[in-house]
Amino acid sequence: MIFYSLNKQAPNVSFKDAVIAGIAPDKGLYFPEKITPLPNSFFENIEALSNQEIAFKAIHQFVNQDLPDKTLKRILADMLDFEFPIVEIEESIGTLELFHGPTMAFKDVGARFMANCLGYFSKGDKEEVTVLVATSGDTGGAVANGFLGVKGVNVAILYPSGKVSEIQEKQLTTLGQNITAMEVDGTFDDCQRMVKTAFLDTEITDYKKLTSANSINVARWLPQLFYFLFAYKQAKSKGKEIVFSIPSGNFGNVCAGMVAQKLGMPTKHFIAATNVNDTVPKYMENGEYKPKPSTATISNAMDVGDPSNFVRIRHLYNNDFSELTKNLSSYSFDDNETKKAMQHIYKSSGYVSDPHGAVGYLGLKKYQENNPNTYGLFLETAHPVKFLEVVQDTLNVDPEIPSQIKKVIGKEKVSQKIRTYQELKLHLLNTK
Repeated sequence: MIFYSLNKQAPNVSFKDAVIAGIAPDKGLYFPEKITPLPNSFFENIEALSNQEIAFKAIHQFVNQDLPDKTLKRILADMLDFEFPIVEIEESIGTLELFHGPTMAFKDVGARFMANCLGYFSKGDKEEVTVLVATSGDTGGAVANGFLGVKGVNVAILYPSGKVSEIQEKQLTTLGQNITAMEVDGTFDDCQRMVKTAFLDTEITDYKKLTSANSINVARWLPQLFYFLFAYKQAKSKGKEIVFSIPSGNFGNVCAGMVAQKLGMPTKHFIAATNVNDTVPKYMENGEYKPKPSTATISNAMDVGDPSNFVRIRHLYNNDFSELTKNLSSYSFDDNETKKAMQHIYKSSGYVSDPHGAVGYLGLKKYQENNPNTYGLFLETAHPVKFLEVVQDTLNVDPEIPSQIKKVIGKEKVSQKIRTYQELKLHLLNTK
């Protein structure tokens, strides 16, 4: 499988080279040359397949030239060792829980897949790879956990100071070894800008090999299509058209769901639900894409004013706005609406949602107002305990602390504070 840059000004590359590079030399995101639908029999008999078998068949065409089948199966068995259950919330609505992995966030899937791939590709390579990643919350912890101790790989994680939850911060600042946490005086967009600048800085790239573990990287982005297929396997028996509502920040998740649909997954519609960072909802209203500085909210993982992956979504639909609107709706909700949704879900069903899942629920409810005969799934992308203060203040409940979180709560935070890109550059140039 060949991957090409969406800016069309860089050479085509293999999956391996796309993973190692992260972003193309022309600043474009990599995209597979084709998406070949799976046979109808795959979906007709999906209930008989294990999650590992589903994932193998779904990802195989994209990676098979660089990952032998035996290696791919080992990677999938290693990373898909937890469940992806659907929990019924009300009639015609369920939530797909994606937080049963080691860092209790949906990003465990992509981060672990990428870490395994990069570890495999780095074997025998004398030059170490530096993974550079910006996080608005859960990416940092998932990447830190996935890459911890991987030989030949060093990780630098940039996160906005004071704008991630305490538990999220602990998950990315307490591991040590090959993981460095960089606390940025700024927003997530500032962190993302620094990362992108570093990739294009030849004074750094001539000196060391950089790659990204954000969802701009194909090995982080593509595996997210797995759990849409796992959800279809569970929801197929409902006998209704299935719609997915995805709490959206950088838009890699909803884009991966659309790739699953291109593979043939029967799905009626996608809803991208955002907080007040409403660049995409505004675009879906008027066709004008106007990125803006991000605003801090209680659903901090979605505090993104210029979502990187939306260019991939537009490309999936050949930049045809009318075609995109047939398959995607996008709505924005503020913190007050989010808290009310959390309270409603808890009062009506006893289910404790995190603020991101609540935004997904709101988007689904809005869509179903005019599309009632559907079975809707909203993605619960992180365990509510990761946003403990918000949950406690909103619901007046104390969720049980899972073992994955207990491991890091008592550990001491270690971070390197930076304010400017130049400080990041000095760090990268002065580390092996």
